[in-house]
Amino acid sequence: MRGAHGLWPVLAAGLVIGMVGPASAQTADVEALRREIELIRKELQAVQQQYGDRLAALEARLNAAPGAPAAAPQAAEVPPGAAGAGGPSGSLPVYGNVAAASKIFNPDMAVVGNFLGVAGRNTVNPAPALELPESEASFQAIVDPYARADFFVAFGQEGVDVEEGFVTFPAVPGGLLVKAGKTRASFGKVNTLHRHLLSWTDRPLVTGHLLGGEEGVSDAGISVARLIPNPWIFLEATGELYRGESEVFRSSTRGDLSYVGHLRGYHDFTESANIDFGGSVAHGHNDAGIVDGIDVGRFVTRLWGIDTTVRWRPLRRSIYRSFLGRSELVWSRRQQLGGPEQAFGYYVSGDYQFARRWFAGLRYDRSDRAADAALRDTGQSLVVTFWPSEFSQIRSQYRRTRYAEGETAHEVLFQLQFSIGAHGAHPF
Repeated sequence: MRGAHGLWPVLAAGLVIGMVGPASAQTADVEALRREIELIRKELQAVQQQYGDRLAALEARLNAAPGAPAAAPQAAEVPPGAAGAGGPSGSLPVYGNVAAASKIFNPDMAVVGNFLGVAGRNTVNPAPALELPESEASFQAIVDPYARADFFVAFGQEGVDVEEGFVTFPAVPGGLLVKAGKTRASFGKVNTLHRHLLSWTDRPLVTGHLLGGEEGVSDAGISVARLIPNPWIFLEATGELYRGESEVFRSSTRGDLSYVGHLRGYHDFTESANIDFGGSVAHGHNDAGIVDGIDVGRFVTRLWGIDTTVRWRPLRRSIYRSFLGRSELVWSRRQQLGGPEQAFGYYVSGDYQFARRWFAGLRYDRSDRAADAALRDTGQSLVVTFWPSEFSQIRSQYRRTRYAEGETAHEVLFQLQFSIGAHGAHPF
């Protein structure tokens, strides 16, 4: 300790001496500074000696006290009923301070609000003028060194529902990443995204017609993913097994499970640009064989999809300029009483950041309807988004939809999203 305190005056002296002029012109000033530094050094040594002697005396008195207990690490009592839930029964280590200990049993919590307004005319699929279609509450925490839990609860117009709730095991032998619980299936890109992560106020037509709408392919099941090592690109394969109860699939017996497979690739073109692409397949039973509550046949639905995402974000201008291009193509083959229906749909979108907090985007939609492929809808959207901060965003979208019935809807949608709390990162 004394050596550390004695070193800085010497360094200070060297700095002062280096800044003065030639020695021949300022010899007297240099000598005065040296004497002052030497005086300060002696005063510091005296203070160090004084406090060192007092500390040694206190330690001697403590050791001489009868029955003095040995030093032990600080610990906090486990709350009643929490024994075994994250630590040994009886005590829990305090990591740094009391505040850290009090957070051990508390997950990261956040709430995301989504306020939506609609103006214009739509007689085929009308929406309320003003609504709060969904508020999402998230609870995320490390369970133990082997698992992590994530829960996303959606509060909507129709009640409360668990949008996702799963546990992830990242260290399974064989390099596997395993999830168990209710998840959004890894089919394409948009199906995996929560509402507040979309670049638009709504989901594309193909999502509503072929993938079940807002809920999409979301169900209770097990997901297993593994990286495929190769010298060229990032490659990940995912296989999922679900109960068979979603907006697309319906099971009538316990064995009517649904299956999803996804192969994802990723590659960096440059330090500023990359591409994310994948292929998906899904299989499961549908509800076409249930008429008036009676099961008159067993029919299945098969889905195939291709998704591509291109990103550009220059490193030197990343907070001012960026581009995100995205497209998905989905094929559906649905068996039903009148014969199989083969439908196809896609969307193409581009979002460009032209200022620090401003984004503009375009999207084109086209999709058949799963139950009747002869009915085809198309749509175009223009989107402008403003981010006051990372915790809120204001978005306006002009949407033109041409329905198969011959009606054309012109609508202007306004969206305000806001979040509080520690909301964990979503998959990239």
